[in-house]
Amino acid sequence: MESKQAVLHRMVTPEHVCPFGVESLELLKQAGYQVEDHQLTTRSEVDAFMQDEGVQTTPQTYIDGKRVGGYDEIVDLLGEK
Repeated sequence: MESKQAVLHRMVTPEHVCPFGVESLELLKQAGYQVEDHQLTTRSEVDAFMQDEGVQTTPQTYIDGKRVGGYDEIVDLLGEK
């Protein structure tokens, strides 16, 4: 059986750990995904990631090389409340 893979980019700085990133990580793991957890540890890393990806927020999740989106999209994808 092939394992499900996800890549998560989330903000984890000394000043702020994004609660939506933490929740996204937990939801993905609970759904059986192996998660490649990319922690953006500075504001400049976060800003560069958002600019490079053309997104307004983190976290962002990718499954099968395609951007799924942020926390709300993960909730929708996994059928969570």
